[in-house]
Amino acid sequence: MEKEIIFEQVTKMWNTRIAFNQLLGFKITEMQDEYAEIQFNWDDKLMGNPMQKILHGGVTASVLDMVGGVVIAANMISRIQQPSKERISEKLGKLSTIDLRTDFLRPGRGETFIATARIIRHGSKVAVARMELHNEKGEHIAFGTGTYMV
Repeated sequence: MEKEIIFEQVTKMWNTRIAFNQLLGFKITEMQDEYAEIQFNWDDKLMGNPMQKILHGGVTASVLDMVGGVVIAANMISRIQQPSKERISEKLGKLSTIDLRTDFLRPGRGETFIATARIIRHGSKVAVARMELHNEKGEHIAFGTGTYMV
């Protein structure tokens, strides 16, 4: 299987079959070996502070965790020799968050939000990603570091 086809299938599955991602409106828009991106639009149900109309901190942390997991998954998949659906499912089934640090830089205001992630380190058992959240104006809302069991 070609890597791009695999990434497309995984993206489609995570975008359409994971209820939590649908609830929050997260959509994977890019998935590569070393980079991932998720976008979502403002919705009042994501509000954490109605007086200021800003994102709930849990939404921010969730999207950072998810985009970190996506880039780690992409990197894991790219390392599989002779990938098959079974082998990919087996590897993705082991992926889990060990630690997540979220630093909130400014209130989460905007109409569209873009979360990105890059690989910092990928070992045989643990991987680390660096994540950022921006709004459509490019304002840096938060960043995070995620450590994942692979």
